[in-house]
Amino acid sequence: MDSTADPGEATHPSLDEFQTQASLMTSCTLLWKELTDHFTSLEQSLQQKSAAIKAKIQSLDTQTKESLQVLEQRDSTLNASISIALEKVEKRKAAALTTLDEEDPVAEVDDSEGMLLKLRFFCGRMDSEGFWRFVTVRKKELDVMRSQMPVALGDCVDPAKFVLQAMSEVFPVDKREDKSERVNDLGWACVLLLESLIPAVVDPVLGNARLMVTPRVRESARRIAETWKASLDRRGGIENVKTPDVHTFLQHLVTFGIVRKEDLNLYRKLVVASAWRKQMPKLAVSLGLGEKMPDMIEELISRGQQVDAVHFMYEVGLADKFPPVPLLKAFLKDAKKAATSILEDPNNSGRAAHLAARKEQSALRAVVKCIEEYKLEAEFPPENLKKRLEQLDKVKSEKKRPAAVPANKRIRVSTGGPMPPAKAGRLTNAYVSSFPAAPTFVRSPSQSDYAAGVPQYQVSPPVYGHGSRSPPAAYYAYSPEAAPPPLAGPYPGAPLTYPAYGAYGNGMPPAYQQAYYR
Repeated sequence: MDSTADPGEATHPSLDEFQTQASLMTSCTLLWKELTDHFTSLEQSLQQKSAAIKAKIQSLDTQTKESLQVLEQRDSTLNASISIALEKVEKRKAAALTTLDEEDPVAEVDDSEGMLLKLRFFCGRMDSEGFWRFVTVRKKELDVMRSQMPVALGDCVDPAKFVLQAMSEVFPVDKREDKSERVNDLGWACVLLLESLIPAVVDPVLGNARLMVTPRVRESARRIAETWKASLDRRGGIENVKTPDVHTFLQHLVTFGIVRKEDLNLYRKLVVASAWRKQMPKLAVSLGLGEKMPDMIEELISRGQQVDAVHFMYEVGLADKFPPVPLLKAFLKDAKKAATSILEDPNNSGRAAHLAARKEQSALRAVVKCIEEYKLEAEFPPENLKKRLEQLDKVKSEKKRPAAVPANKRIRVSTGGPMPPAKAGRLTNAYVSSFPAAPTFVRSPSQSDYAAGVPQYQVSPPVYGHGSRSPPAAYYAYSPEAAPPPLAGPYPGAPLTYPAYGAYGNGMPPAYQQAYYR
């Protein structure tokens, strides 16, 4: 009998339907969790951005308040500063008028006090021409002038104008007739004046925050800077400008506060081209190149100027980004390679060892000085470097020592020419020069014999031996104190290999850094 389902009987879901519902619930749960995480992440990101914006707004508000306070302070102190400056000007003017009829109080400068009196004499009279002549002939007294010049410039009625007038002979354009190499470098004097001017023109109330330079003088300084920039093309570009001129120009900008943001790329190129100068890192910061400093350091490293790069990185606190010790080791390795290339150069066969040793000495001194200056002894002990430097110095001193002359040895010429008297060889101070013998005129045998006395300079005649085209060495009967120094030549018996300084790496920069002097 067929059975039929009761219509009132409940229908129970099957297992498949239950699994489908469970799977759907799981998918909804995962989707809900994913959406919740997404919205939570968006909320956190918005909160972070909102906090950053609030911090930025707060920082800007703080900067605005500080700027307004500085402006208010500058405005409130301007009258006081001007009053003090005018009072000083009146005193200097009266002192200058008093000294016009006075004679020079110092006839000869022999100490720092005399230097100060002499400088103040020129400054009080506003005699910029006499001041310039006095300074430029005393480069050996640079340290004394650097300490006394700021005080002396304080006696000028207008120190800024006085300095511009004093430098006008050579900056921005050299107007001298004698431009020989011997007298051409007066950049040191210009930099000295510009550095010494800053303490003399600082604001008496605000200090270095404001320089007391009149608008007319500042405008004159701007014109001078533009004239110097215009002369770059005539000089052949930045690469052909001498470093003292570059240093003077950059210090001129900093001293008179006439740095232009439009010229930052020019300043960057000039600083990198003269990076070996000791003052360049500080000048770069004063010129507003702090943000460009990482790129400048990388460029110096790529050019093989690792030591200069170390000085720049410490000036701006980037030693963590550019570890100094690997750079110094790479610099020494490059110096070793450069010395090896000099030894292998056939064009330097006569002085190869001397040039190679000199280059290595320069590199060692620069690295040792850098280690001591920045306290890197724990990471890079300099003892081995100092020992190597002592070895090179010892070889150099032994090379310069004159050769001893036998007491009674006489030189006989194979062609039968006249021979120096035996007395010349037995002199206590007999000295053998490393210079070739100078040509002398020898009297013919028909003339009278030599005089009995020994002349002051007894020189053998330029008679050449068989198979030789070089004149023989000559004997000079004069004291070694008056003897010319021997010519530098290759070190006798010096090894041509250099001990390793450690694992430096294998990179060879495209250009080797020049001798580093600081």
